Amino acid sequence: MNLPAMRAIYLFEMARTRRTLLQSIVSPVISTSLYFVVFGAAIGSRIDEIDGVSYGAFIVPGLIMLSVLTQSVANASFGIFFPRFTGTIYELLSAPLSYLEIAASYVGAAATKSIILGLIILATAALFVPLRIEHPFWMLLFLLLTALSFSLLGFIIGIWADNFEKLQLVPMLVITPLTFLGGSFYSISMLPPMWQTISLFNPVVYLVSGFRWSFHGVADVSVAVSLAMTLAFLAIFIAIVAWIFRTGYRLRS
Repeated sequence: MNLPAMRAIYLFEMARTRRTLLQSIVSPVISTSLYFVVFGAAIGSRIDEIDGVSYGAFIVPGLIMLSVLTQSVANASFGIFFPRFTGTIYELLSAPLSYLEIAASYVGAAATKSIILGLIILATAALFVPLRIEHPFWMLLFLLLTALSFSLLGFIIGIWADNFEKLQLVPMLVITPLTFLGGSFYSISMLPPMWQTISLFNPVVYLVSGFRWSFHGVADVSVAVSLAMTLAFLAIFIAIVAWIFRTGYRLRS
């Protein structure tokens, strides 16, 4: 394994965060604060508790997931798209690096940034509402697996997209709506039975449910199912990335 080359790619991607600090860190934190003001104050004044948890604390895992999902996809997609856009992708492909090492470097950097952002948002949320984390290990595990899975998805989108419009298409039209409809700000059990069944086809439901369980000990679906679905997403995206590098799909075009 070519660790020096992987480290160089990883550090280059991490340095990009410092150059775009306002966009990478400050903007999501401000957005989270606004969510707390709008949802926590406006809606929270009408909803005291959900499953025995205050509404302000209840939405914290959903807010973290919203930011982690969108930022994982955005960071990873931009990271691999620009080498394709500028033509430096050929230097990567001709370097003594396997597809696994290239993907691990870009995805690892994107996931690291998303995890750091998630922890910053967690600290920001603690300023607004009292928080407790009943299962810290599982919280970190779900955060890690989610960041890795959706960084891989972002990596796939960055290779698939051939212009900046397509680069924004999936995060804006798919990821964000699914997150809002995935129980980020409400419990699935509050929906009518038919919509509860429909919601179970939304993959984000399992991510948010498992992550919320690690905080409050309450979940919309079984924790084992949430973990299994998260691992399934990770395996599927790894298989797609492997296929892309094996076939050269869009890497040379």
